Amino acid sequence: MLAQVWKRAPAMRAAVSASTMRAAAPRAFHAAAVRAALGRTRLFDFHEKHGAKMVPFGGFQMPLTYGKVGQVASHKHVREHAGLFDVSHMVQHKFKGATAAAFLQHITPATLGADKMKPFTSTLSVLLSPEGGILDDLIITKHGEDEFYVVTNAGRRDEDLEYIAKQLDAFNKENVSNGYTEHEVMDHQGLLALQGPSAAAVLEKLLPQDFDLSKLTFGQSAFVDLQLPNHAPVHVHVARGGYTGEDGFEISIAPEETEAVADALLADAEVELAGLAARDSLRLEAGMCLYGQDLNPSVSPIEGALAWTISKERRAAGDFLGAERIQCELKEGPPRRRIGLIVEGPPAREGAKIFAEDGTTEIGRVTSGIPSPTLGKNIAMALVKNGYHTRGSSVLVEVRNKKHNAIVSRMPFVPSKFYRG
Repeated sequence: MLAQVWKRAPAMRAAVSASTMRAAAPRAFHAAAVRAALGRTRLFDFHEKHGAKMVPFGGFQMPLTYGKVGQVASHKHVREHAGLFDVSHMVQHKFKGATAAAFLQHITPATLGADKMKPFTSTLSVLLSPEGGILDDLIITKHGEDEFYVVTNAGRRDEDLEYIAKQLDAFNKENVSNGYTEHEVMDHQGLLALQGPSAAAVLEKLLPQDFDLSKLTFGQSAFVDLQLPNHAPVHVHVARGGYTGEDGFEISIAPEETEAVADALLADAEVELAGLAARDSLRLEAGMCLYGQDLNPSVSPIEGALAWTISKERRAAGDFLGAERIQCELKEGPPRRRIGLIVEGPPAREGAKIFAEDGTTEIGRVTSGIPSPTLGKNIAMALVKNGYHTRGSSVLVEVRNKKHNAIVSRMPFVPSKFYRG
């Protein structure tokens, strides 16, 4: 992390000499340097006011937990009531223009055409390299035939923006006769995730009386004016979905109004603030990937168990970056597969080796692993050699130099509760 921070802060590097870095209390200096170079969302002071433990994540200082509420208690509150997450560190984009859909279909395998995707619907997709590897996972929301709202990961911000700019420049030059695509990064825009079985009832209290939330199903979105107490209406974009497996909403808000919306949502007795710790255990129970662990540029959508994001027509056309590898893996099978595991013994963490039943044949590595607060079992996600991915198969996972039994499991580990009407 420090190396990444130093790379992004040339002014700081110039001001601090090598001799200073070797001076007394190097650890304290390094920690201070990291904090100074990390970004802050509009809710940084809000988090500190509510007793957040702040940690580096995705280039930002983000809340891990709040006060004396531990990760397990916070996790369970989201599963049983509602949790409010600040996800403003994520990168929000707008793509506009006559060729916007064509450009997004060039860099992702998503299907965005007028006859396939209606306005104000969303889809999960992946940003692909020319070699067919996943550069990031993202959500694409269609606002119109020539306008799209996209959310990508904060930890990939620099790499994604450089790659998108390069691809867009080439695409616009090649398609100049068909129109032009503009790309806007919505810097400082707020983004809140309200997640849990009580999320709809909480949000409904702030909606206009004529807005029927029951008609906004999973994967749909809308612009709406929230009615906050003692405050002018706040215009927001509400998308039904999230990263926990629960019903919920992601709310995009103008920077100056983000804290007011957070306060209004938190005022409801059903809502508690939740941080990165709970977010990670919730998403893993839901079988959702964390980029940089479960997915990386070497992993294809087929290896990553994301073949479902590629429609039959896109598979057949092969008119997107990396299509050659993906078409080959669809036909012949991928070298690796992303799987779920139920692990006996201690929890298996990222990097733990996985062996076949013979105990000697190494077949893969754990990419994410936790004790599941909901199931009371140790669960993990892994990449293993093709052929060892059959549900119910037995494998061995090495933890602290000892091999423990594990069973290949279906994902999600905890059934999703997305609202589909």
